Amino acid sequence: MPGPLEGITVLDLTRLAPGPFCTMILGDMGAEVIRIQEPGPPTGRRAEQAGAAGTQMAGAGGVSVYNALQRNKKSVGINLKDPEAREVFYKLVRKADVVVEELRPGVAKRLGIDYDTLKLMN
Repeated sequence: MPGPLEGITVLDLTRLAPGPFCTMILGDMGAEVIRIQEPGPPTGRRAEQAGAAGTQMAGAGGVSVYNALQRNKKSVGINLKDPEAREVFYKLVRKADVVVEELRPGVAKRLGIDYDTLKLMN
């Protein structure tokens, strides 16, 4: 039986536990969730957070609880700082129903992925 959100596409730009938890629930309810993440291994602050998640949030067998929040999601690596890669994101936006982000204030605007920019596309 299809879920109530069957046919809805969600772009997930979240990183910390509340955002991935939210999009996980949307996926559980039948939405197609596409997780947008930086390509390659974590660097800088992202590496620090990944390290913290791997140690502080590790459950049985050392598996990160954070990884459990990624169920029912597809994943694509897009460097949103690269103008050509951002065009790939814009193509996804044109077909998506929802964009969920939890970036620091001003970051979405600086990257050109803020609400005012994206609403012109979809």
